[in-house]
This record gives sequence, C-alpha cells and structure tokens, in this order.
Amino acid sequence: MGKLAICVGMGNNGSDALHCGGKLSAGEIQEIELGVGPFEPNLNIQLWKDYEDEMEIYLENPSGERVGPLKEALGAQRWSLGNTELLIYYGKPAPYHVTQEIYVDFLVKAETDPLRIQQSSYIDSGVWKIILVAGNIKNGEYFLWLPGGKTLNPGTAFYLPRAQGTLTIPATARRVISVGAYDARLNAYADFSGRGSCNLPYPKPDLTAPGVDILAPRAGGGYARFSGTSFSTPFVTGAAALLMEWGIIRGNDPYLYGEKLKAYLRRGARPLPGIERYPDDMVGWGEDVIIRLH
Repeated sequence: MGKLAICVGMGNNGSDALHCGGKLSAGEIQEIELGVGPFEPNLNIQLWKDYEDEMEIYLENPSGERVGPLKEALGAQRWSLGNTELLIYYGKPAPYHVTQEIYVDFLVKAETDPLRIQQSSYIDSGVWKIILVAGNIKNGEYFLWLPGGKTLNPGTAFYLPRAQGTLTIPATARRVISVGAYDARLNAYADFSGRGSCNLPYPKPDLTAPGVDILAPRAGGGYARFSGTSFSTPFVTGAAALLMEWGIIRGNDPYLYGEKLKAYLRRGARPLPGIERYPDDMVGWGEDVIIRLH
C-alpha cells in the first residue's frame, strides 16, 4: 500500500529431506517412507492435497503395525502404535484456498509405570510408512512436509525427498521480492537455497544473490563467514534502497517501489551457467543485479 519494497529470503531447506510429494492415480496405492531417528521426542507431518481428491490413509510403524484408514472427521482422532500415540486432524477448505491439510502429530504414549517412563520418552525410531490408497481422484497431487528450522534429529527425514517447493514463509507471498542464494566463488546455485514450485500461481524466487561464506559482523564482536539466504537477501535489499533513492528521493521516478521495483530487479538479473530457461525454480530470473536507468 505504501512506497516500500519487502525483500525476503527463500529459506535454507533446499537440500534438507523435509519435503516430498507425488501424484496418485485412480486405483493406485503409494507408500511414502519416513525415517525417524533415535531420541525424537515428538514429530509432526502435514499432508496437503486437493479437497476434491478422496484417498484412504494408513500409517505403519517400524515394527509393521498399521492403523487406518484414517477417518475424515472434525476434531482430533487418537490412534496408538507401539510406543507412539498419533493425533490426526483433518482440515477443511478455507475462504482463501481449496486445498485440504491432514495433520499428523507423533507423541510419546502416556506412561504411568515409573519404571517405564524413562524408557518410553521417545517416539518409535526406524522406518515409518504413510500409505495412500486412491479413491475418487480428480487431480491426485499431494505434498508432505516435516518441520523445518533444524528442529529434528539426524536421520529423521523422507527417504525420497523432493527439493521442488522448499521455499519457506514469507517468501511464498506474491508481492514480496523473494531472494535465493548462489555461490559467488563458483558462480553456481547454492543447493541449500529454498526452491520454488510450478504449483504456486506465480514464480519464485525472483532472483538470487551471493549467500555462501559471506563475511559479516558476528554476535559479541568481530567478523565471521556465514551462509544462507539471510545473507543473500541484504544484497538485494541494498539494491532496492539505491533504486528507491534514485527514483523517489532524487525525484527521477516517484513510483519506483513495489512491483515496479521488482520488475527492474528481474530484468537486470544475469543468467547462471547451466540454466537455460527462465524463470527457474532455483534462481528465478537469475543472479545478482545489473540496473541501468536513464
């Protein structure tokens, strides 16, 4: 609404095995394997699909016990498998989207025996399975997510992850300038940088900037080298500020903000070696910023 530009990092989940997905066809059964590492006190999974697609969902623990099909009902469902209690929530469409979320919470089963409390303080580790059985399928695409932010133990991950769509909120917002990271030394995409998805109604990211081994101030004094899209985004923020100064402050273009500013940044982005088609899910319209205004 105001004369501003918001620059946001794409997140650093591009190389983490936290996201997977697929497409379920009529009459098909698919199994998704999820590794749960030792000493995991809790866990949750989000499964997103089109509301009009109907499918049965089963969960199987590492010892082969299975529950399901889960019931599509309002409120929490409770299931028990081994040392793990499952809380299942079926969502409904909202006024702003037509998709459905099925949320699965993995919790340690409540234990009253004092001798067993210490032994049962973690959910069952090993290979869990999420089994999807097609019902009335119209589209069939589905997406699964684990929590990000380095909150999970090593070994807790999908066995067949998918990097596509690993951008994080708020880089998903339509009108922000979403920034990925590349390695300026190698002139190559940084694999940790979150990626866009063809399933978004608009392409992301908008562009990339240097985000590997960036020299920056360190907490407590001095400098250190850091990697991440939190360190690539300030390069674009600075470019946006310079453009807005040239346009708004110096009176060359009082409307140089928002989507207009984003358009200039996209146009000035350079291609990366090896990427032929733009926009790209990894780098958007390209790297760095070259702007020539007259």
